[in-house]
Amino acid sequence: MTIEQTIAHLQSEFADFPDWEERYSHIISMGKGLAPYREEFRTEEFKVKGCQSQVWLHPSITENAIHFEADSDALIVKGLVALLMRIFDDRTPKEILDAPQDLVHRLGLDQQLSNNRTNGLASMLKQIKLYALVYSMTRTT
Repeated sequence: MTIEQTIAHLQSEFADFPDWEERYSHIISMGKGLAPYREEFRTEEFKVKGCQSQVWLHPSITENAIHFEADSDALIVKGLVALLMRIFDDRTPKEILDAPQDLVHRLGLDQQLSNNRTNGLASMLKQIKLYALVYSMTRTT
């Protein structure tokens, strides 16, 4: 499934919930489904800057794809990072870098999240793309 297809699938998934309270519950349940985060990566090096909550994002490269491990200390934020993992985990750097910039808007998240959470989500997305950029540069040299 491409990133565009994953976004479309998430749009459809969110449309199944009649109100934002149910969507929030769904986002929280996504976070609960994240794989356990390894303690050795719960460091400042992997902490996402720009989030009010603590968010950790650890990348590793596997056969030209970037695999991410992620966690947060806040339920809704953990769900948001899980949502991003559904879109970006195990993608090539090029796929990540070519991903649409407006995905937060396309998923309707900018309408319902607080400014702080929207900014935090943007910081997570920026960090994912930064990792992809670094990996793409190291793979071509």
